[in-house]
Amino acid sequence: MKRRDISFLTMQSIIAILLFVFCSTGTDRAQAADYSFGDGTGKNDACLECHKNQTKVSGLNYIDPKKFGHTTHAKFGCTTCHDTITSTHPGTKSAANTTSCGDCHSEIITQYSTSVHAKNTACSGCHNPHRVNTASEIAATDMNKQCAACHQNIKIVASHAKWLPQTELHLGAIACVSCHSKAENYVITIYIAKRDGADSESKPELIAYEDLQKKVGGDDIQYLIDANRDNYISLDELRNFNRDPDNKSIYLKAIMTPVKPTHSFQTFDNRWDCTFCHASGPKIMQTSFVSFPNQNGTFRKVAVEKGATMDALRAIPNFYLMGSTRNGTLNGIGLLIIVGGMVMPVGHGFLRFLSRKNRNKGEQS
Repeated sequence: MKRRDISFLTMQSIIAILLFVFCSTGTDRAQAADYSFGDGTGKNDACLECHKNQTKVSGLNYIDPKKFGHTTHAKFGCTTCHDTITSTHPGTKSAANTTSCGDCHSEIITQYSTSVHAKNTACSGCHNPHRVNTASEIAATDMNKQCAACHQNIKIVASHAKWLPQTELHLGAIACVSCHSKAENYVITIYIAKRDGADSESKPELIAYEDLQKKVGGDDIQYLIDANRDNYISLDELRNFNRDPDNKSIYLKAIMTPVKPTHSFQTFDNRWDCTFCHASGPKIMQTSFVSFPNQNGTFRKVAVEKGATMDALRAIPNFYLMGSTRNGTLNGIGLLIIVGGMVMPVGHGFLRFLSRKNRNKGEQS
């Protein structure tokens, strides 16, 4: 091939490459133009310029970037739901959206529509669309606070006290949706809570991320319990945490939570049965996690050694779930108390039986 032909081919190649680069850039710009409030990698940036600033917006219009940024909704981008936002915004004050929750969550909407709650509130009554989290990312206490927004605590306690003994203690150890949900699998989720007065068990207050950060001096707060840093918490590590004199003001609060709550919100017959929670067996609430707070307001779970609930008295103070969390020591003590209580009446009756002839002779004489 002649040199002039090679040069011509080289020139064509260069032009083709330049055209490709130009077209690619132009395509990106065209796509970015679809997002008038940010490009493809930062779709939400322009929206948050105003909506993260409480001096510019207030109430539901305020969005915390840390709590919103990790959510699936944030990955979709603001304009996915607010799809009729125009260039005149914020002159247009409406929410400017035609997308509804049912467009993505049709199964949940169908389930929720049959519940007693459906006539009282829409999805946003319980869920802030800018702070959506999975069940594992939410503290059980936060779940219950959502319920308490409509249901007064005094009425909740009164209605449950009609059939549930030690009502406040139970309500402090169970997420509402554990009973008022058709969830099939449950676990024991353990949180670090403040030991503050007599109400600590029935009204637990969890330690905030910032407070735990100060306690560990900027280290990962997980290592407050996970001493060997293996991302797995043993029974010994739970015990050592409880025995540490520096932890007198805090304790491990165990709460029964569903793995996947449903939106039917009704009380199922088996929830009235004590054995639903207090039943022995390897598959009933034998799995447990310690749930640590994150900086963005969510929680992350770390698995605990199998049997943490079985060893509750030594591993998790103030938490004993009879049956599924049997403790050999306590069972032994209980047996001794029962046997001890039987000694006097049984022994007395036995001695009277042995001495019956002598007593009869005495009566005859």
